[in-house]
Amino acid sequence: MKQLIGVLFLFFFAFGATAQSADLRKKQFNLDESGVAIQGYDPVAYFTNGKAVDGKKEFSLEYQGTTYRFASAADREAFKANPTKYEPQYGGWCAYAMGAKGEKVVVDPETFKIVDGKLYLFYNKFFNNTLKTWNKDEGHLKSNADKNWMKFVQ
Repeated sequence: MKQLIGVLFLFFFAFGATAQSADLRKKQFNLDESGVAIQGYDPVAYFTNGKAVDGKKEFSLEYQGTTYRFASAADREAFKANPTKYEPQYGGWCAYAMGAKGEKVVVDPETFKIVDGKLYLFYNKFFNNTLKTWNKDEGHLKSNADKNWMKFVQ
């Protein structure tokens, strides 16, 4: 009987933690109105193609409350095998803004950089490409962004 209670406790704890995590991600991540990340771009393609590629609705995958789209079934399977490798940093918000001011700022998914195997996205509109500014002080901005992002996800 104690084993059954223990198993049930672990089940409900794990389910509650997952639901809480998904709710937090929906609240904190940069998603469109339908819950799609990176404005529908394929997160795996940044790594495999070196460029931003539109994902397709038929190759969608929900991961912890966040929906990603992929250009192919192979990209979807690669993501499924290792989501933390492909997810954008800081919930898909502008890395520069997170580092400079601790703010969530929308991005241009075609403006990105991969640093140490991680995807960083940047704002790039109205003659303001924040990737250029990021590159001038990447170490400091990345350190600040890492700290600032923790305030949103705790």
